[in-house]
Amino acid sequence: MPKLIVKILVGLPVLIFADYLVMVILGCTSCLLGFGDKYYCGAYCLIGKGVLLFSALLFGWYLFPDVKKALLRSAATKTKS
Repeated sequence: MPKLIVKILVGLPVLIFADYLVMVILGCTSCLLGFGDKYYCGAYCLIGKGVLLFSALLFGWYLFPDVKKALLRSAATKTKS
């Protein structure tokens, strides 16, 4: 269980910061290339949603083995008592 908590407390902020950096780099590059308001209200938002969805799936995949172990351990202790 402590491993799961550490993964959440360390992994989640790192992942959110990485998402932030990706979106900042994309936004700065888009601005330098002269994309207009329609880009930021359309494609940029869709790309941002895609990045966040991918990050959420990646974080779930990263946590799944520890959550599974914790649930199995919890179920095993309930059946013993």
